[in-house]
Amino acid sequence: MKTSELFVQCLENEDVEYIFGIPGEENIDVMDALLTSKIKFITTRHEQGAAFMADVYGRLTGKAGVCLSTLGPGATNLVTGVADANMDHAPLVAIAGQGATTRLHKESHQILDLVNLFEPISKYSTQLREPGIVPEVVRKAFKVAEAEKPGCSFIDFPENIAKADAGDKAPLKVQSATPPVPPPEKIQQAADLISNARFPLIMAGNGVVRSRASKQLVEFAEQLNIPVASTFMAKGCIPFSHSLSLGAVGLAANDYVSCGFDRADVIICIGYDVVEYHPHLWNQDKHAKIIHIDSIAAEVDEHYILEVGVIGNISAALQGIMAVTSTRHEGVSEKLRETIVTEMSEHAETFDYPVKPQKIMWDLREALAPDDIVISDVGAHKMWMARMYQAERPNTCIISNGFASMGIGIPGAIAAKLAYPDRVALTVTGDAGFMMNSQEIETALRINTPIIILIWNDSKYGLIEWHQMKEFGRSSHIDFNNPDFVKYAESFGAKGYRIESAKQLVPTLTQAIADKTVVIIDCPVDYSENMKLTAKLGELVCPI
Repeated sequence: MKTSELFVQCLENEDVEYIFGIPGEENIDVMDALLTSKIKFITTRHEQGAAFMADVYGRLTGKAGVCLSTLGPGATNLVTGVADANMDHAPLVAIAGQGATTRLHKESHQILDLVNLFEPISKYSTQLREPGIVPEVVRKAFKVAEAEKPGCSFIDFPENIAKADAGDKAPLKVQSATPPVPPPEKIQQAADLISNARFPLIMAGNGVVRSRASKQLVEFAEQLNIPVASTFMAKGCIPFSHSLSLGAVGLAANDYVSCGFDRADVIICIGYDVVEYHPHLWNQDKHAKIIHIDSIAAEVDEHYILEVGVIGNISAALQGIMAVTSTRHEGVSEKLRETIVTEMSEHAETFDYPVKPQKIMWDLREALAPDDIVISDVGAHKMWMARMYQAERPNTCIISNGFASMGIGIPGAIAAKLAYPDRVALTVTGDAGFMMNSQEIETALRINTPIIILIWNDSKYGLIEWHQMKEFGRSSHIDFNNPDFVKYAESFGAKGYRIESAKQLVPTLTQAIADKTVVIIDCPVDYSENMKLTAKLGELVCPI
């Protein structure tokens, strides 16, 4: 048995369902071994698309998404998606072919030190130097990638090792550690602090979603009557419609949900990472006592000094605190909750054209079911999605947050549809982000994966203009031209629609769902609302 065949057996042993990538000369033996494997290889049009697909697949399933490239430029094209997954704690295993070990010591065609290249953006980066270590390396790569906090493992696979005889080696037993139950004394300390708090507030982070602890979070909030704000990456961990929900927090600006943080004397951070919403933005004067409930210890930050750290299984921690806490708190200010809910709907009947971002948000929620999945690309639209999209279920609004990578939208929607074929998978993307990986439209059509691509069209880098206008009052070099997106869609064999009045958006979204193919919707957007939002938040008065 060749080492490449053993390698594929080890991937099968890890229950890998899909590999996203591009074949090349230096991964040719792995590609050949995959012909007789149950693993489905998804041939992408760019390695960045492959990495983003693996990234989002990992976020949605909790199992490591896998991407494959050849050496040199193929491997460097993986970097952005791999870095995105690693920073946003999505489990991912990236594999790259490599030149033979007999030429790695010298200047040679397409040779790069890939292990060192990927080391800063991964939890584990290694090279297969001997056939006999394949089972250990693959098992470790998946174990490390999927362990809290998840991230990327990288495997460099030289071509001569792939061709070598593997002898009688076999895959290793799949094992993973169970997070420990938090110490009773820490449970009690947290319970005492919560009981004595005047205005406690919960900030839920992506760790709640990863650990499948959303149900326990809602029970915890309900029993103690404590309001919940979620980070952008934890949207839906408590339904927006829940009376204790304050919506999402994460804008680097004062917002209505910030009023809750300003008032809170105890902030209970559950499954939260500082990269999601930096503590200096919500604890600037260091007024709050912080309880950190998570699977691992907190990051060191001068604005995130803990009163209590409860480390271990998140669900067990919440259940333990509930068991020894009977205090019910004041809950959400009715006026604050009413203000947040009212703002979400204030443009429901606004039919200005180009369409206002708030109207698009409202119509999108109207058209989609609670379990449908929206992937937000990065741009000005991301700020509106993160702030105003009303997620009702965890993992139904995926946002690249820590690394904030443009181009994730279309590949991410493909991965979402593969992971959950019975749900609608839709990406909200700007015209700039769309063009960064629009080639993957062909991939979606070829593998019969219906997705909807909603383009917010303003013919410029709208988010950058937003920042430029706030900083300098003028814009610089942000304009560009777009193709005819309807004809562009049709050239691939997809369907294309152009929104020509605000009243068309909901029926067009409904039709796109019914089409059951790849659909591109070109929606002109009124980004003058960006600066209006900035002005509004700058003058915000807390309704408490």
